[in-house]
Amino acid sequence: MKVIVLGAGVIGVTSAYQLAKAGHEVTVLDRQPGAALETSFANAGELSFGYCSPWAAPGIPLKALKWLTMQHPPLVLRPKLDGAMVSWLVQMLANCTYGRYAVNKSRMLRLADYSRASIAQLRDETGIDYDGRRQGTLQLFRTQSQLDASAKDVTALAADGIPFEVLDRDGCIRQEPALAHARDKIVGGLLTPLDETGDCFKFTAALAEKAAALGVNFGYGTTIRALDVEGGRVRGVVTERGTMAADSVVVALGSYSPLLLRQHGISLPVYPVKGYSLTIPISDAALAPVSTVLDESYKIAITRLGDRIRVGGMAEISGYTNDLGLSRRRTLEHSVTDLFPGGDVSTASFWSGLRPMTPDGTPVIGPTAIEGLFLNTGHGTLGWTMSTGSARLIADLVSGRPPEIDATDLAIGRYD
Repeated sequence: MKVIVLGAGVIGVTSAYQLAKAGHEVTVLDRQPGAALETSFANAGELSFGYCSPWAAPGIPLKALKWLTMQHPPLVLRPKLDGAMVSWLVQMLANCTYGRYAVNKSRMLRLADYSRASIAQLRDETGIDYDGRRQGTLQLFRTQSQLDASAKDVTALAADGIPFEVLDRDGCIRQEPALAHARDKIVGGLLTPLDETGDCFKFTAALAEKAAALGVNFGYGTTIRALDVEGGRVRGVVTERGTMAADSVVVALGSYSPLLLRQHGISLPVYPVKGYSLTIPISDAALAPVSTVLDESYKIAITRLGDRIRVGGMAEISGYTNDLGLSRRRTLEHSVTDLFPGGDVSTASFWSGLRPMTPDGTPVIGPTAIEGLFLNTGHGTLGWTMSTGSARLIADLVSGRPPEIDATDLAIGRYD
């Protein structure tokens, strides 16, 4: 059948690749001149299959109040008269309970573990290269209270059979030798050894080439106006160049998905949460990370990408804005230089992107009330992590095949 995928980020491209493998005639539409030029361009570089948690967690409301008074806050809220923002915040707060956290984290771990196996299979079949490393993620705790609070994550990891190791200070330094220079600033860490790292832009651009070789047509530079819906069924996509017919449409537009769907009576609780990154040339490899270190105090990931360090993180709730605030850059610089002085931050490139966050942390994958219309969006900070598993799910659902893992609680119907 003819399938149109809306969006050429990592979610859209992986979806297109799997749909083409399933035998469909696939077209990808995106307003940008190439693949992965928005949120997928310079993210933190993590494939966090084990370190995979919803932002909505017990204690977050109180922590958020504390963060707002910090010099280098991991969360920035710029309130505005925006009904979507208010609604999203209210729903997120409702998910900050132990019960909801356990349900949401379990969903996320299920999909992330499926994606871990999926990307391994993808590497084997394509030989794709993206500065990848498979040396785990170290969540680094600067205080004893942070280490104690990790117990809830340890419980969830154990329940889902995800390998992990709780490390003391010396264990952290054995995992990341450059941390010896910051020994007195850390108390311990949580290692998830199956996590991976790499350059999401390189991955997505290379996979787009593989998809094109399978016959996928990429319509870059295309403005999407609306969906063509008739009699409760999607018939195609309306663009500035006219209407393109399709048997099925997959919406993978990230933070912009709800703006399109709103026109057609679908309320999707996805809101943009802006993140920032620095990409720093390594000046001394001995003072750089080996893999990914997550600085729990600032919610910042510090990742080795070949001869570069990618420093990414923070959460700014400010709507659809992509300005680059100097204070955000200072926070990233503070975190990385405090732990890893092996890069020259004065030469770093500074970037921001809009993460499509759901209030429960779990992406929205599956069918909608409009026949033939499917969603694959709302992956938040874990788009690349969950992309390959999400793509296989959506390819199965579009094709009418039973998915290999349970996907019923990932669809938009969970918000009814």
